[in-house]
Formats: sequence, structure tokens, C-alpha cells
Amino acid sequence: MTFWRSIATLAARRLDLAECPDCPAGLPGEDPAFSTAVTALGAKLAKADGRADGHEFAAFSEVFQPDPASEGNIHRLYDLARQTTHGFESYAKRLAKRYRTCPQILEDVVDGLFYIAKADGVVTQEELDYLERVAGLFGLSPLSFRRLRAVHLGAKADDPYMILDVAHDADDATVRLAWKSALSFAHPDRARARGLPSEFIEVAEAKSAAINEAFSTVMRERRELGLAAAG
Repeated sequence: MTFWRSIATLAARRLDLAECPDCPAGLPGEDPAFSTAVTALGAKLAKADGRADGHEFAAFSEVFQPDPASEGNIHRLYDLARQTTHGFESYAKRLAKRYRTCPQILEDVVDGLFYIAKADGVVTQEELDYLERVAGLFGLSPLSFRRLRAVHLGAKADDPYMILDVAHDADDATVRLAWKSALSFAHPDRARARGLPSEFIEVAEAKSAAINEAFSTVMRERRELGLAAAG
């Protein structure tokens, strides 16, 4: 059964499979509870800024890839969910419960939601508030959310430490270790191994590039500060 037919089947049967206490085996796209939750979260994000249009659904389709035979049904489910933002917390909590031992999958979902938010060219404060709330319900730390935001929306001059998830006063060895750890965690090969769509792999590549740039910035700034101090 395809990813999107799983959604339709779950909706038709009105089952709540999100109460399973263990992280399910197999790929997320084969899990009806995952499919239902990301559909609802993506649709309700489209309504977060008070206006929902076709750009968000197009972006949603690119990230989560409905097959042509199911797209009409999925579009109807999506349209129903995006009538209001009410209820998004319950979907986020269920997904967090089901995948609580799989934090990288939850971060993948936030990555996808950022992609949808950027679809119309502007990420509003209302959308950022929604994304931050979802990330919090997923159990992601505020620093992790700020790192994701910097990756997707561009880092400020003082943001490389947030991307590396390391304190500003950490020594060079700690920064280097954080860089290697973050790069390993975000490597595109990991996304491929999890069977994620090509768009997620592109996100992973962008994330890896941002992590490398952050490390280069931190070390360059430290070298410049060292030279200034020596002078």
C-alpha cells in the first residue's frame, strides 16, 4: 500500500494508530499514523498566516510526494484540514508519542514544514510561531529550533554557534567535535538510508553545507580575534 493510500485508508476507517507505544518498524511513509499527522500539520500550517493558497499544497506535494492516483483524495483531505489551525497540537503530540525514540524523524518533519512555510516566498511570524510550537511539542529544544530556523531562513552573523549547537565560550576542540557530530547527524546518506524523498535529501545537503559554513565562520572569527589580541 502506498504512502498516500495509507492515509485514505486510515481516514476512512477512523482508526487511531498513533497510540502504539513503540517507534514503528519500517519507513515512516508506510505508517498511516505518520502520514495522517504530517498531512494535517502541513495543511494547518498553510492556514497559520490567515491565508491558504495553492503554493503550500504544491510544496507539501513536493516534500511528501503523493502518487498521481491518490492526489485528488489527498487534496480533499488537505483542504479539510486547512480550514482552521485548531487541533494541530493533538496531531503533533500523537506524532511525538509515536516517534519519541526517533528524534531525527521528528526533525525531518519540521524540515518539511519549513519547506512548506517558504513556499509563498514569505515566512510570517504566525508561521514561525506555529513551527516553534510544533517543534516544542516534538520535544526539540529551543536551541535546536533556532538552528533549524537559521538553516532554512539564513543565519545571522552571530548564529554559527546555534547551527553547531555549541556554546559561544566552548573551546576549539569542543567546537570541532560538535561540527563533526552535527555533520554526521545531518549527512544526506542518512536521509537516503531512511528512504526519504529526494527533497529531504536536498534539505540534508543544504543543512550539511550550513553546518560546514558555520564551522568555517566560527574558526575564522576565532583566528581573527586571536590575531587582534596578539597585535
